[in-house]
Amino acid sequence: MTDLGGLGERIIQELCRVGGTSHGAIYLLDREHEHFRRAGLVGVAAESCFPTTLPLTHMIPQHLSCPAQATGTVQSQNGNGAVLNDALAAMQADWSLPHVIRGRLIAFSLLGRSRTREHASPSILALLNALAQTATNALDTRMLLEDLHRSHALMKRTDRLKSLETIAGGFAHEIRNPLTSIKTFIQLAPERKDDPDFIREFSRIVLDDVYRIERLIEEILDYARYMEPKLTEEDVNDIVSSCSYFIEVKADSRGIKIEKELASDLPRVMLDRQQIKQVFLNLFLNALDAMSERGGVLRVRTRLLARSGGRLWVQIETEDTGHGIPAANLEHIFDPFFTTKHESGEHEGTGLGLTIVHQIIEEHHGEIQVRSVPGSGTTFLVNLPAIPS
Repeated sequence: MTDLGGLGERIIQELCRVGGTSHGAIYLLDREHEHFRRAGLVGVAAESCFPTTLPLTHMIPQHLSCPAQATGTVQSQNGNGAVLNDALAAMQADWSLPHVIRGRLIAFSLLGRSRTREHASPSILALLNALAQTATNALDTRMLLEDLHRSHALMKRTDRLKSLETIAGGFAHEIRNPLTSIKTFIQLAPERKDDPDFIREFSRIVLDDVYRIERLIEEILDYARYMEPKLTEEDVNDIVSSCSYFIEVKADSRGIKIEKELASDLPRVMLDRQQIKQVFLNLFLNALDAMSERGGVLRVRTRLLARSGGRLWVQIETEDTGHGIPAANLEHIFDPFFTTKHESGEHEGTGLGLTIVHQIIEEHHGEIQVRSVPGSGTTFLVNLPAIPS
C-alpha cells in the first residue's frame, strides 16, 4: 500500500471480515494535530457510529495506551471498566484492538459485535491478534516513511529559504546601480531638458537599466515560484533538436556553427518538457555568449551511460569553443548572482540562469557537471536517469 489511508482501509476490512462483524473503524495517531483520526471504515452504519477524530484524552485510547492493557490482544467490553464499556457501547463497538509498537499506541481498531458465536471463538481471537500485530508493523513502516519524506521536504524548504536569503542580498546589490542612474536622470532632467544630447544619451542608459531591473525580477520570480515538475515520458533528442532550432538564426548571425551528434535508440526519460527546454536553452545561449566575439563551434552530443548496478542514464553534453571559465570561478557558477558576464545594459548577466538550471536538474534527480579550459572553451554535462526497460 502506498499511503496510510489506503493501508488503514485494507486493515479494517480484513479485521472485520475475520471477526465476522458488519461494521468497524481504524484510528491513526496524528502527531501534528495531537489526536487520533479515522482512517478507514467498514459498514453502512459506521459513518454515524464512529466520529472523525478522537482526542488523545479520550477513554478508549487512554485505556489502550496503558501498559497493562496495550498487550496487542483483542479487548472486549466484557471485563473492562464501566467507563470504557460505555465509550465502546456509544459507538456500537464490542471489540478494540490496540496497535502498539515500541510501547506507543500508534493506532487502534474498533469492531462491532460478531454475527455468530463462531467468530468469538479462541481461534478467531488468536487470528485477530496476529492480524493486528501484522497491521501494526505495516502502519509503523508507513509512518516512518512519511516522516522521512516530511523531513526531506522540510530540508529542501530550508535550503530554498537560505537561497532566497542570498538572492535578496544579491538583488539589493545588483539593483543599486540601475536605481542610481535613474535617480540621477530624474534629478538632472529639469535643468537639462533643453539639451537634446543629454536627454538622448541618458534616456538610452536609463532604458537599459529598466530592462535590467525587469529581467532581474523575472529571473528571481522564476527561481522563487518553485513548480513541481510535471513528468511525462519524453525523447531527449527531440527536445535537444527543438532547442537548437530556436538558436540557429542567432548562432549564424554571430558566425557560430552548431554541430549535433545525437545517439540513436536512446531510452526515454521521465521529465518536465518545458523545464528541461529551459535548461538546454540557457546552456546553449550561454555558449553563444561565450563565443560572440570571435565565433566558434557549439557541439551538442547525447549518449547512453551505464553505471554500476545496471542503472542507465542519458547524458547531454554541451561544448563550446569560447573564452572558458577560470578555475577559481568554476565552483561558484551555480551560486545565485554569480556571473562572468560584465557587459552593460540589457544583456548584462544576472547570475541566476545557471542557479535555475541546477535547481531543475536536481528536481529531476539528475546531475550537472562542468569543466572548462580558459581560452579554449567550456563543457556542461547533464545526466538524467533513463526509464528502466
